[in-house]
Amino acid sequence: MIKHFLNLEWKSFFRSAAFQTNIILKIFMALGALYFIGIFSMAGVGAYFGLEKAGLEPLQTVNRFLIYYLVVDLLIKYFLQKMPVVNIKPLLILPFKKSKIVDFALGKTMVSFFNCIHAFFFIPFSVVLLIKGYDPLHVITWHIGILAMIYINNFINVFLNDALALVVGFATVIAAFGALQYYEVFDVTPYIGAYFQGLYDYVWLFIIPVVVVVVLYKVAHSFFLKRLYLDAGLATKAQMASTENLDWLDRFGKTASFLKNDIKLIKRNKRSRTTLIMSVVFLFYGLLFFSGGIESYDNPFMKIFAGIFVSGGFMFSFGQFVPSWDSSYYPLMMTQNIKYQEYLKSKWMLVVIATAISTVLGAFYLYFGWEAYAAILVGGIFNMGVNGHVVLLGGAYIKTPIDLTSNKKAFGDSSSFNVKTLLITVPKLLLPIALYALGHFTLGPVLGYALVALAGLAGFAFRDFMFKKIESVYKAEKYKTIAAYKQKN
Repeated sequence: MIKHFLNLEWKSFFRSAAFQTNIILKIFMALGALYFIGIFSMAGVGAYFGLEKAGLEPLQTVNRFLIYYLVVDLLIKYFLQKMPVVNIKPLLILPFKKSKIVDFALGKTMVSFFNCIHAFFFIPFSVVLLIKGYDPLHVITWHIGILAMIYINNFINVFLNDALALVVGFATVIAAFGALQYYEVFDVTPYIGAYFQGLYDYVWLFIIPVVVVVVLYKVAHSFFLKRLYLDAGLATKAQMASTENLDWLDRFGKTASFLKNDIKLIKRNKRSRTTLIMSVVFLFYGLLFFSGGIESYDNPFMKIFAGIFVSGGFMFSFGQFVPSWDSSYYPLMMTQNIKYQEYLKSKWMLVVIATAISTVLGAFYLYFGWEAYAAILVGGIFNMGVNGHVVLLGGAYIKTPIDLTSNKKAFGDSSSFNVKTLLITVPKLLLPIALYALGHFTLGPVLGYALVALAGLAGFAFRDFMFKKIESVYKAEKYKTIAAYKQKN
């Protein structure tokens, strides 16, 4: 049965409309996987000797900080790991046991790269422990216990599929503990680390996380098995309709109707509301660069890089997925008498307004000096004038249907990454850094900031010209986009 499911997955891959894109993506993913496998493997070996050289007991030190490792693992899985979706509509009318379908779906999560990658750290680390004379039985039970914790994260991620608020709240608490530890106010790691150290000290303790994994698997299996019927995924939820007065947008003329739709879309759907949360998160991204906490980031070129992200959080999380936000009704919309330029201009205005708000809110970076906020200010101008057009251009090639009711695929899927989108992404980040470097190495940082700002103003000046070029690209990609949105995953 499992062999048959694998055969169906294989056929689905090769018969996909995005087959060529998938091939390119898989090559990049394979190279990326090899890179991370190498990094984790070297870290697994180097962790022991590095900690020993620093005068620390390697195993105890690793155990102290494992809580942060597991929290980061959970967050990465939540935002990046694609939940296994088995197309149940054709399977339910075939002689397949529902339990087998659920087993296969959950099994796909367990063999995910996001779980397997950890073996390339913990296996080398465990081997080094054995070579250095640690008790073999205790090392094995510790390793099994940590492996079980990784899979506990896996099933927690399955249950927290759409519980973004809970995940963010939990991550905030852990981040607060990390900050308290960094500023030497309170260190929670000795208390939590005692549990992980106990996995080594007491050979029987590994049974607890193993039992938890088994229980979570049974609960997940029962949960999905009870909901494995057609109506579970096809039923429409009834909600109270509400009206909103957005007449103040009428001042923007014909684009007002599109702006109203976008604002309603953002307010009413889980996936689009995530973009607002991501925008707030991006606002604090600059603390890594301006606070001096990371020495390699403490240079003017990285500060320009930070300025682009601090002011452009909404632009990157929302703008790059135009027109995918409208994928559910895009084919219908294309049958109407709608001018592409008005449609694109409304998206651009929304991105510009959000970027301007983020730039103003970033004024608290004045605490770190005028140059810190100058980087954010000119980064915001560049985002509004140049990157606002670039993200719209890139959106023409990102043919990713978006499920507005789910937070999954927050960064797109296989269709989101191809050669064209990668090439279009380059000027978003490298061009402002290059412009700043040109000014910085001639007359100083002031000229560098001025050149970045002037590039943004030039983008405003040539706005109509850029809209015509972008419109022509959207028209050329129109039918490919419609076909991609009609394809069911």
